[in-house]
Amino acid sequence: MVNRSKKTNGELIRNGEADPRNGRHFRPRLQFEWVEAVTNEHWSTYCDAIQALRHAEIRFLLGGGFALATYIGRWRNTKDIDFYIMREDRERAMEALTKAGFEDLFPQLPYDRKWIYRSTRDGLIVDIIWAMANQRAQTDEIWFERARKTTIRGEALSIIPLEEFLWCKLYIMQRDHCDWTDVFNLIYAVGPRLNWAHLLARLGEDWPLLKGALTVYGWLCPRQARKLPRSLMKKLSLPEPQVHKKRDHVRLLDTRGWFAAILPKDKPLEV
Repeated sequence: MVNRSKKTNGELIRNGEADPRNGRHFRPRLQFEWVEAVTNEHWSTYCDAIQALRHAEIRFLLGGGFALATYIGRWRNTKDIDFYIMREDRERAMEALTKAGFEDLFPQLPYDRKWIYRSTRDGLIVDIIWAMANQRAQTDEIWFERARKTTIRGEALSIIPLEEFLWCKLYIMQRDHCDWTDVFNLIYAVGPRLNWAHLLARLGEDWPLLKGALTVYGWLCPRQARKLPRSLMKKLSLPEPQVHKKRDHVRLLDTRGWFAAILPKDKPLEV
Protein backbone atom coordinates (compact mmCIF):
# COMPACT_ATOMS: atom_id res chain seq x y z
CA MET A 1 0.00 0.00 0.00
CA VAL A 2 1.15 3.55 -0.70
CA ASN A 3 1.64 6.14 2.01
CA ARG A 4 -1.10 8.73 1.61
CA SER A 5 -0.46 11.42 4.21
CA LYS A 6 -2.97 14.24 4.31
CA LYS A 7 -2.07 17.26 2.20
CA THR A 8 -3.07 20.85 2.57
CA ASN A 9 -5.67 22.25 0.19
CA GLY A 10 -2.95 23.99 -1.76
CA GLU A 11 -1.22 20.67 -2.36
CA LEU A 12 -4.34 18.71 -3.19
CA ILE A 13 -4.90 20.40 -6.54
CA ARG A 14 -2.22 21.99 -8.65
CA ASN A 15 -3.44 22.92 -12.09
CA GLY A 16 -1.44 25.25 -14.26
CA GLU A 17 0.96 23.06 -16.20
CA ALA A 18 1.83 24.17 -19.72
CA ASP A 19 -0.25 22.89 -22.61
CA PRO A 20 2.31 21.06 -24.79
CA ARG A 21 0.44 22.09 -27.92
CA ASN A 22 0.08 25.85 -27.44
CA GLY A 23 2.40 26.72 -24.57
CA ARG A 24 -0.34 28.36 -22.52
CA HIS A 25 -1.02 27.58 -18.90
CA PHE A 26 -4.32 25.98 -18.04
CA ARG A 27 -5.69 27.27 -14.75
CA PRO A 28 -9.43 26.64 -14.33
CA ARG A 29 -11.38 28.63 -11.75
CA LEU A 30 -11.92 26.07 -9.01
CA GLN A 31 -15.31 26.47 -7.36
CA PHE A 32 -14.32 24.46 -4.27
CA GLU A 33 -11.67 21.97 -3.33
CA TRP A 34 -13.45 19.06 -4.98
CA VAL A 35 -10.88 16.46 -4.03
CA GLU A 36 -11.96 16.79 -0.39
CA ALA A 37 -15.17 15.04 -1.45
CA VAL A 38 -13.23 11.89 -2.36
CA THR A 39 -13.03 9.69 0.74
CA ASN A 40 -9.68 8.36 1.92
CA GLU A 41 -10.97 4.82 1.49
CA HIS A 42 -11.93 5.40 -2.13
CA TRP A 43 -8.70 7.21 -2.93
CA SER A 44 -6.69 4.33 -1.40
CA THR A 45 -8.30 1.89 -3.82
CA TYR A 46 -7.89 4.22 -6.80
CA CYS A 47 -4.27 4.84 -5.89
CA ASP A 48 -3.58 1.10 -5.80
CA ALA A 49 -4.82 0.91 -9.40
CA ILE A 50 -2.60 3.86 -10.35
CA GLN A 51 0.45 2.21 -8.81
CA ALA A 52 -0.36 -1.12 -10.47
CA LEU A 53 -0.33 0.49 -13.92
CA ARG A 54 2.84 2.41 -13.15
CA HIS A 55 4.69 -0.65 -11.92
CA ALA A 56 3.71 -2.39 -15.16
CA GLU A 57 5.10 0.63 -17.07
CA ILE A 58 1.79 1.27 -18.80
CA ARG A 59 1.09 4.81 -19.97
CA PHE A 60 -2.33 6.05 -18.98
CA LEU A 61 -4.45 9.20 -18.96
CA LEU A 62 -6.97 10.02 -16.27
CA GLY A 63 -10.50 10.49 -17.60
CA GLY A 64 -14.07 10.28 -16.34
CA GLY A 65 -15.20 12.09 -13.22
CA PHE A 66 -11.67 12.95 -12.13
CA ALA A 67 -10.87 14.64 -15.44
CA LEU A 68 -14.20 16.48 -15.36
CA ALA A 69 -13.55 17.72 -11.82
CA THR A 70 -10.04 18.86 -12.76
CA TYR A 71 -11.41 20.94 -15.63
CA ILE A 72 -14.54 22.40 -14.00
CA GLY A 73 -13.66 22.26 -10.29
CA ARG A 74 -16.73 20.24 -9.35
CA TRP A 75 -16.87 16.63 -8.13
CA ARG A 76 -19.46 14.02 -9.06
CA ASN A 77 -19.10 10.74 -7.21
CA THR A 78 -19.66 7.90 -9.65
CA LYS A 79 -17.59 5.46 -7.55
CA ASP A 80 -15.29 4.71 -10.46
CA ILE A 81 -12.10 5.90 -12.10
CA ASP A 82 -11.29 5.85 -15.82
CA PHE A 83 -7.85 5.30 -17.35
CA TYR A 84 -7.24 5.72 -21.09
CA ILE A 85 -4.46 3.56 -22.50
CA MET A 86 -3.16 2.47 -25.89
CA ARG A 87 -4.93 -0.55 -27.36
CA GLU A 88 -1.74 -2.64 -27.43
CA ASP A 89 -1.36 -2.26 -23.66
CA ARG A 90 -4.76 -3.60 -22.70
CA GLU A 91 -3.71 -7.18 -21.88
CA ARG A 92 -0.86 -6.00 -19.66
CA ALA A 93 -3.19 -3.53 -17.94
CA MET A 94 -5.68 -6.29 -17.17
CA GLU A 95 -2.90 -8.45 -15.75
CA ALA A 96 -1.55 -5.60 -13.62
CA LEU A 97 -4.94 -4.87 -12.08
CA THR A 98 -5.60 -8.55 -11.43
CA LYS A 99 -2.31 -8.79 -9.52
CA ALA A 100 -3.40 -5.78 -7.47
CA GLY A 101 -6.58 -7.58 -6.39
CA PHE A 102 -9.06 -6.18 -8.88
CA GLU A 103 -11.55 -8.58 -10.47
CA ASP A 104 -13.23 -8.51 -13.85
CA LEU A 105 -16.71 -6.99 -13.50
CA PHE A 106 -18.09 -8.97 -16.45
CA PRO A 107 -19.46 -11.93 -14.39
CA GLN A 108 -21.45 -9.46 -12.25
CA LEU A 109 -22.35 -6.95 -14.95
CA PRO A 110 -21.69 -7.93 -18.60
CA TYR A 111 -20.20 -5.18 -20.75
CA ASP A 112 -18.84 -4.64 -24.27
CA ARG A 113 -15.22 -5.84 -24.24
CA LYS A 114 -14.34 -4.28 -27.60
CA TRP A 115 -13.45 -0.91 -26.08
CA ILE A 116 -13.21 -1.27 -22.30
CA TYR A 117 -12.06 -3.53 -19.48
CA ARG A 118 -14.02 -3.05 -16.27
CA SER A 119 -12.57 -4.24 -12.97
CA THR A 120 -13.83 -3.94 -9.41
CA ARG A 121 -12.57 -4.01 -5.84
CA ASP A 122 -14.08 -2.85 -2.55
CA GLY A 123 -17.27 -1.75 -4.29
CA LEU A 124 -15.45 0.59 -6.68
CA ILE A 125 -14.89 0.26 -10.42
CA VAL A 126 -11.67 0.82 -12.35
CA ASP A 127 -12.21 1.17 -16.10
CA ILE A 128 -9.45 0.69 -18.66
CA ILE A 129 -10.45 2.32 -21.97
CA TRP A 130 -8.71 2.22 -25.35
CA ALA A 131 -11.47 3.23 -27.79
CA MET A 132 -14.81 4.97 -28.04
CA ALA A 133 -17.77 2.73 -27.31
CA ASN A 134 -19.11 3.38 -30.83
CA GLN A 135 -15.72 2.39 -32.34
CA ARG A 136 -15.46 5.84 -33.95
CA ALA A 137 -11.84 6.16 -32.79
CA GLN A 138 -9.15 4.71 -30.57
CA THR A 139 -6.65 6.42 -28.32
CA ASP A 140 -3.54 7.47 -30.23
CA GLU A 141 -0.23 9.19 -29.60
CA ILE A 142 -1.76 12.65 -29.99
CA TRP A 143 -3.83 12.04 -26.84
CA PHE A 144 -0.63 11.53 -24.87
CA GLU A 145 1.24 14.41 -26.55
CA ARG A 146 -1.54 16.86 -25.66
CA ALA A 147 -2.24 15.53 -22.16
CA ARG A 148 -2.62 18.03 -19.33
CA LYS A 149 -0.68 17.62 -16.10
CA THR A 150 -2.05 17.87 -12.58
CA THR A 151 -1.34 16.64 -9.06
CA ILE A 152 -4.03 15.04 -6.91
CA ARG A 153 -3.15 14.16 -3.33
CA GLY A 154 0.52 14.01 -4.13
CA GLU A 155 0.06 11.90 -7.27
CA ALA A 156 1.37 13.51 -10.45
CA LEU A 157 -1.05 12.50 -13.19
CA SER A 158 -1.70 13.08 -16.88
CA ILE A 159 -5.27 14.06 -17.78
CA ILE A 160 -7.05 13.33 -21.04
CA PRO A 161 -6.80 16.43 -23.28
CA LEU A 162 -9.83 18.68 -23.00
CA GLU A 163 -10.63 18.54 -26.71
CA GLU A 164 -10.41 14.72 -26.86
CA PHE A 165 -12.52 14.57 -23.70
CA LEU A 166 -15.26 16.62 -25.36
CA TRP A 167 -14.91 14.66 -28.59
CA CYS A 168 -15.74 11.42 -26.78
CA LYS A 169 -18.63 12.88 -24.81
CA LEU A 170 -20.42 14.36 -27.82
CA TYR A 171 -21.28 10.84 -29.03
CA ILE A 172 -22.74 9.58 -25.75
CA MET A 173 -26.47 10.06 -26.02
CA GLN A 174 -28.18 6.86 -24.97
CA ARG A 175 -31.69 6.27 -23.71
CA ASP A 176 -30.46 5.85 -20.12
CA HIS A 177 -27.33 8.01 -20.23
CA CYS A 178 -26.30 11.24 -21.93
CA ASP A 179 -22.98 13.08 -21.50
CA TRP A 180 -24.11 16.38 -22.98
CA THR A 181 -24.58 17.77 -19.47
CA ASP A 182 -20.83 17.26 -19.03
CA VAL A 183 -20.27 18.93 -22.40
CA PHE A 184 -22.19 22.02 -21.25
CA ASN A 185 -20.28 22.17 -17.97
CA LEU A 186 -16.95 21.92 -19.78
CA ILE A 187 -17.83 24.61 -22.33
CA TYR A 188 -19.04 26.90 -19.56
CA ALA A 189 -15.84 26.44 -17.54
CA VAL A 190 -13.20 26.64 -20.27
CA GLY A 191 -14.97 27.25 -23.58
CA PRO A 192 -13.16 30.47 -24.53
CA ARG A 193 -9.80 28.69 -24.11
CA LEU A 194 -10.63 25.52 -26.03
CA ASN A 195 -8.68 24.63 -29.16
CA TRP A 196 -11.81 24.56 -31.29
CA ALA A 197 -9.89 23.98 -34.53
CA HIS A 198 -8.40 20.80 -33.10
CA LEU A 199 -11.79 19.59 -31.88
CA LEU A 200 -13.35 20.24 -35.29
CA ALA A 201 -10.50 18.36 -36.96
CA ARG A 202 -11.16 15.41 -34.66
CA LEU A 203 -14.88 15.48 -35.39
CA GLY A 204 -14.48 15.65 -39.16
CA GLU A 205 -17.82 14.97 -40.82
CA ASP A 206 -19.43 14.63 -37.40
CA TRP A 207 -19.25 18.41 -36.80
CA PRO A 208 -23.08 18.70 -36.66
CA LEU A 209 -22.87 17.12 -33.19
CA LEU A 210 -20.85 20.07 -31.97
CA LYS A 211 -23.18 22.53 -33.70
CA GLY A 212 -26.12 20.89 -31.96
CA ALA A 213 -24.43 21.05 -28.56
CA LEU A 214 -23.46 24.70 -29.01
CA THR A 215 -26.98 25.58 -30.15
CA VAL A 216 -28.40 24.13 -26.93
CA TYR A 217 -25.62 25.78 -24.93
CA GLY A 218 -26.54 29.17 -26.38
CA TRP A 219 -30.14 28.54 -25.33
CA LEU A 220 -29.04 27.58 -21.79
CA CYS A 221 -26.70 30.50 -21.10
CA PRO A 222 -26.63 33.00 -23.96
CA ARG A 223 -24.43 35.55 -22.18
CA GLN A 224 -21.68 33.00 -21.66
CA ALA A 225 -22.13 31.64 -25.19
CA ARG A 226 -21.33 35.11 -26.54
CA LYS A 227 -17.80 34.73 -25.13
CA LEU A 228 -17.02 31.90 -27.54
CA PRO A 229 -14.86 32.77 -30.58
CA ARG A 230 -16.73 34.59 -33.33
CA SER A 231 -14.83 32.55 -35.89
CA LEU A 232 -16.27 29.34 -34.42
CA MET A 233 -19.84 30.70 -34.48
CA LYS A 234 -19.39 31.78 -38.10
CA LYS A 235 -17.83 28.49 -39.19
CA LEU A 236 -20.74 26.50 -37.78
CA SER A 237 -23.35 29.04 -38.93
CA LEU A 238 -24.58 29.49 -35.38
CA PRO A 239 -27.00 32.36 -34.70
CA GLU A 240 -26.18 35.07 -32.18
CA PRO A 241 -27.43 33.86 -28.76
CA GLN A 242 -30.48 35.87 -27.72
CA VAL A 243 -30.74 36.98 -24.10
CA HIS A 244 -34.41 36.82 -23.18
CA LYS A 245 -34.88 35.07 -19.84
CA LYS A 246 -38.48 33.90 -19.84
CA ARG A 247 -37.91 30.48 -18.31
CA ASP A 248 -35.24 28.65 -16.33
CA HIS A 249 -33.87 26.67 -19.24
CA VAL A 250 -31.46 24.71 -17.03
CA ARG A 251 -34.34 23.32 -14.97
CA LEU A 252 -36.30 22.45 -18.09
CA LEU A 253 -33.67 19.81 -18.89
CA ASP A 254 -33.21 18.32 -15.41
CA THR A 255 -34.37 19.46 -11.97
CA ARG A 256 -31.34 17.88 -10.29
CA GLY A 257 -28.16 19.83 -9.68
CA TRP A 258 -26.29 19.08 -12.89
CA PHE A 259 -25.09 22.53 -14.03
CA ALA A 260 -22.14 23.78 -11.98
CA ALA A 261 -22.71 27.43 -12.91
CA ILE A 262 -25.86 27.72 -10.75
CA LEU A 263 -24.93 25.46 -7.82
CA PRO A 264 -23.58 26.58 -4.43
CA LYS A 265 -19.79 26.49 -4.42
CA ASP A 266 -19.56 23.57 -1.98
CA LYS A 267 -22.18 21.36 -3.65
CA PRO A 268 -21.08 18.44 -5.89
CA LEU A 269 -22.83 17.56 -9.13
CA GLU A 270 -25.74 15.16 -8.80
CA VAL A 271 -25.40 11.88 -10.69
